[in-house]
Amino acid sequence: MALADQDMKAAIAVTRFGLGARPGEIDQARNDPQGFLKGQIRRSGADQPAGPAPTTAQRMADFRNFQREKREVRLEKASDVRPQKAADPANPAMMDAAPGKGEARDPVKVVGNMLRKDISEDFAARTQLAATTDAGFRERWTLFWANHFTVSATKAITGTVVGPFEEEAIRPHVFGRFDDLLGAAETHPAMLTYLDQIQSIGPDSEAAHNARFGGRGGFGGANLQKAALRTPGLNENLAREIMELHTVGVNGGYTQADVTEFARAMTGISIGGERDGAYGAAVFRVQAHEPGGRTVMGVRYDQRGKEQAGAILADLAAKPQTARFICTKLARHFVADDPPPALVSRLEAAWTGSRGDLATVAEALVSAPEGWDPTPAKFKTPYEFIVSSYRAAGGSPMGFQQFGPILTALGQKPFSAPSPKGWPEDAQSWAAPDAIVKRMQFAQAFSAGAVRDRDPKALAADALGERLSPDTAKAIAHAESRPEGFALLLMSPEFQRR
Repeated sequence: MALADQDMKAAIAVTRFGLGARPGEIDQARNDPQGFLKGQIRRSGADQPAGPAPTTAQRMADFRNFQREKREVRLEKASDVRPQKAADPANPAMMDAAPGKGEARDPVKVVGNMLRKDISEDFAARTQLAATTDAGFRERWTLFWANHFTVSATKAITGTVVGPFEEEAIRPHVFGRFDDLLGAAETHPAMLTYLDQIQSIGPDSEAAHNARFGGRGGFGGANLQKAALRTPGLNENLAREIMELHTVGVNGGYTQADVTEFARAMTGISIGGERDGAYGAAVFRVQAHEPGGRTVMGVRYDQRGKEQAGAILADLAAKPQTARFICTKLARHFVADDPPPALVSRLEAAWTGSRGDLATVAEALVSAPEGWDPTPAKFKTPYEFIVSSYRAAGGSPMGFQQFGPILTALGQKPFSAPSPKGWPEDAQSWAAPDAIVKRMQFAQAFSAGAVRDRDPKALAADALGERLSPDTAKAIAHAESRPEGFALLLMSPEFQRR
């Protein structure tokens, strides 16, 4: 492994461990590259995106209101009675429902407009933070955990709360203890809806008995549980993904029987309805919980109620398989698709020795010599490419339309990971020829407005430092125009990789 000099280390600190260099940022890291990164580790957690921050409960209440509107319009159509409703100025998304805008009043379009507005504003705020932060490593570390605990807008109701999920469950805990992060993520309403936990009812629970035999409903009429009450039963999705993707990993030594037992322990963890006085908040419904003890991965759990699932989660967080699985993912994300075994071992030792203290693991990551090899081994995802382009230009996107469509075209639709595994991070997934062509089209269009009267040679030096190769520097210097020179920088091999 080659050893990087101080100037190269400064460039690596900002472009590999961070999200790309803003003008002057590499100079800031030059005196102490490792200290520059360690100074971004903050026990209080990650930064929060600027702007309004609606809570999950507020977003779910909004979604409920739109569902009601949808039902009302359907009833009107069924009875062929269509009284006009005055637009509600307190609800901008419903202004399209005003008289004279009959097409926009279609409930599907109203809900779609609301979802697109909420999701795009959340994602724009997150991207603006990534483009402007002076703590790129802290934000990259946070985005790793958001992808590890993926919730996706592929479900309508989940889409409205992906942003609040990151702000409430992920960002406050990224430098704390892993078991706290795990508990916050798995019991958040976004995760509970995304992985169908709200449909899970213990087969021998009071609620299942009442549903089968016509007794009193045990959910207080909560709308979110109606589908589950019609077909009471166990749903194993969340339990399976916790074990396979979030803790011990697919080769972690668990069995299908362990998944089923864990799913039984998690029954009762759900979301409040209107009669609970906690609409959209995580609640525990004892009447839906499967009674009895559980055995998971050889350990017997006789706790009752929600303590049972909590005890299993805590044990999964502490297992050595979890340390190995997640530390391998960290090394793969930050350093190489095929991560150095020595780096994985260092991270694993830090994790085990600190009992899952994520700040300690982050310090071990930036201290490990394997992370400072000058050879760039990671190909940027579309999001990383877009963010680093704005950072190289010293700018920030003004709105979602400036970057959202190109991200979708590049295959990384905002907040819409295709599965609970999250977005892939290997080069093969993102470096196909047609994807490179689309990156080039973005680079040309972006550079036309980003460079203005600035010298692309200086911007290139600021963006890459010692990582800027002589060949790329020469091509930029000989470009026919300043925008063309900056576009050549963005498409250079050293900028596409980190």
